[in-house]
Amino acid sequence: MMPEHLYSWELWFPLVINLILSIFFYFSSLKLIPTLAPAFIKANLFGMDMNKTSKEKIPEAFGVVSGCMFLLTMFLFIPVPFGQIILNNGTTSFLYSEFIKLIAALLSICCMLLLGFADDVIDLRWKHKLLLPTVASLPLLMVYYVTFNSTSVVIPKPFQPWFGRLLNLGVFYYVYMGMLAVFCTNAINILAGVNGLEAGQSVIIAISIMLFNLCELAGELWRTHQFSLYFIIPFIFSTLGLLKYNWYPSRVFVGDTFCYFAGMTFAVVGILGHFSKTVLLFFLPQIANFLYSTPQLFHVIPCPRHRIPKLSKAGFLEPSTVQFSVNEIGVLGHLVLKLFDKLSIAKIRYEGKNIVTNNLTLINFLLIKFGPLHESHLTIALLCVQVLCTGVAFIIRYPLASLFYDIPLS
Repeated sequence: MMPEHLYSWELWFPLVINLILSIFFYFSSLKLIPTLAPAFIKANLFGMDMNKTSKEKIPEAFGVVSGCMFLLTMFLFIPVPFGQIILNNGTTSFLYSEFIKLIAALLSICCMLLLGFADDVIDLRWKHKLLLPTVASLPLLMVYYVTFNSTSVVIPKPFQPWFGRLLNLGVFYYVYMGMLAVFCTNAINILAGVNGLEAGQSVIIAISIMLFNLCELAGELWRTHQFSLYFIIPFIFSTLGLLKYNWYPSRVFVGDTFCYFAGMTFAVVGILGHFSKTVLLFFLPQIANFLYSTPQLFHVIPCPRHRIPKLSKAGFLEPSTVQFSVNEIGVLGHLVLKLFDKLSIAKIRYEGKNIVTNNLTLINFLLIKFGPLHESHLTIALLCVQVLCTGVAFIIRYPLASLFYDIPLS
């Protein structure tokens, strides 16, 4: 028997209005993006597509337009679910708590949108890219502390005889959530470099979260998943508008602005929707890319500024490489290269006293395994991997989780 709230006006009316506003601003972005492109070039916010022979100027940092469309949707939407607070002079305690969560979430997203745009303009260093998401997530963590403050995790059934059913992590749970915000904002940024990939993977992750939220609307925590949908639906439509112009051949670049904005949006819904571990399941390709990139990200082996694939004379993309002296890396670097070579997950050549290896990204890994690809085909292949991993995530989240947990995985 279906729960009564599934047929309630309270559940569906705000979501329908949210959807209508999202569609309106989707069409607005389709008109706005090509109109603003010349203004971005005039302001020197442009780049060259390194995977094209053409040296045409491509407007950059257009994630700020997508982010603004998202914020406009959310600002106009606020009175719909929270109008009772105004009518009742702030006495509706539950709605007031939800209202504070929404405002704090928008504050964190606004911060990351601003910081991402600053990065595109002045090119921040990597240490700042790690610090800024941490600072921007503080309003989010404070609201979580005031409104929910659950820091316990469920122990898998096989380990419960030793550790008990629940383990309270205390302050370490907040450290984990802060690290989640840092990971989400940077994971999309390092899995990039071909037209349509940043926006495309973000749309698939967002649709995955939306499907998960819709599945969970029948449960007891339906309000938290409704709250998540308030953010995810506008994000999907604002990003689809950007994706249309970022798809091959790209007419605009999304920039770090979009990567930060998208990552913080996913962190917001995961933390305030109380399903942060499930959100990570939808980041399986990004997690794999991060782990594969770790030797370069932490400079165990040299890491060039750009690790995007290189364009061949035939017009296909091939794995990009980095060359360095045997003496440039330490014992750990040599061990990593030997391990990667033995596992056949990297193409490594020794040329005298020099070593040549492919740059360690998931994009280059696919090119190693499948050979040179056209850029549009490479993007489609990477997005298919993202969709496949979403299917794996749902299998882990539902059938497999019940084998290890006696309550639903958050």
